[in-house]
Amino acid sequence: MSPVRSSTESSSATVPASRTPETSAEPDAQGPVVEALELPARAYVGDGPPTYEAEPTGLPVADPDDLGNLVADTVLDGARYGSSTLRAVSVRGDSARYRAEPRRDALLTARFGSGDDALVLVAMATGARATAGAHRAAADACAWIGRAVGRSHARLAQDIRAARRGDLKSGLHRLTDRSLGKLRARAADLGLQPEEYTASLRCLLLPADPRCRTRVFFGVGSGGLFRLRGGEWQDIEPRVATTSGAAVVGFGSPPAETSEGDRLTMDLGITTPPSPYEPAPAPPRDPFRFRASVARPGDTLLLCTGGLAEPLRGEPELSRHLTRRWAEGGPPGLAAFLADTQVRVKGYADDRTAAAVWEA
Repeated sequence: MSPVRSSTESSSATVPASRTPETSAEPDAQGPVVEALELPARAYVGDGPPTYEAEPTGLPVADPDDLGNLVADTVLDGARYGSSTLRAVSVRGDSARYRAEPRRDALLTARFGSGDDALVLVAMATGARATAGAHRAAADACAWIGRAVGRSHARLAQDIRAARRGDLKSGLHRLTDRSLGKLRARAADLGLQPEEYTASLRCLLLPADPRCRTRVFFGVGSGGLFRLRGGEWQDIEPRVATTSGAAVVGFGSPPAETSEGDRLTMDLGITTPPSPYEPAPAPPRDPFRFRASVARPGDTLLLCTGGLAEPLRGEPELSRHLTRRWAEGGPPGLAAFLADTQVRVKGYADDRTAAAVWEA
């Protein structure tokens, strides 16, 4: 007798599902085997298919004397340490695929140390838009923060286990500033402006010690940090305090009169030209972001660049689809995770880089 399979969601946009059952039973005289299957992956969500083709078209132009700087269309990685399972991916966006441009996102996954003292780093960076060396800047940012964390991993692992959040925040802030400072120095070496050779940088630290469930996020720039808990997505991106509203005397406003007693009655909005004897002011830097949180069994933590964060916030069907895929049944395999993270949404065509951690 043929096995009876559980029903799965149907859609004209579905692709064939994995046939690996979550549970199975041997047939006996009482009746057929019942297998629980994973929900199928989706090609896209939303009102309709995106404009671009779903698969890569052109390859970026290659320099025969600089082949080491070629960037693969897709990078996929994973591991399991302690009570957590990691999946990580970086995929070239639809727009870059269509234009035969390299992926501006970079991804680094690395383990420093061994045994329960090991520390896993996931770093992802996005180079500046419309700049020729964006992919190199992103790769440099990941490499430099990786080197800095690797050299300090023993102390960082101790601080995480001891829940010394203040020390962690200040130490990681210094490491991040130094790494991004090297980007500015490299820009000067290349004869570029700082904004032409820069990158956002987002990182996750995972201790291998199964007794420690603290997960540490830090970084600079746009993206997203989300947590799937109890079947609901939580946006836990650290907020940065900003000053809003009109200026008040004593906070953000000029004095009511000059030292000579002249009253100031109106600001005409005329900017004072910079002095030729003073350097131009540096562009404002993105604020440093930090969050240390304690994971619970059943949680899924998702760190991603803006290419995935924006459609997650802007298209509710994408978050609902990932909930159905990830809320139960444990972490997906590498191929299934790749399929899940590249579900397409019309109007969102940037590179996507993501790392997800499932807690046992």
